[in-house]
Amino acid sequence: MNRQKKLKQLLKAHQKKANAKLAPKSNKPKYISKADRLKLETEANATTGSDSPDLKP
Repeated sequence: MNRQKKLKQLLKAHQKKANAKLAPKSNKPKYISKADRLKLETEANATTGSDSPDLKP
């Protein structure tokens, strides 16, 4: 009985993992670290800053 239970549990776990791989990915946006966000923001400001001189003090 115990051996059958363990085998059943293992097969169930393998099936669950296989189904998770086949499941569609979520529509959640990819994580961007804080440092990368700041870098992207400064690059965006640098490109728009050259066009508008009133941003510089």
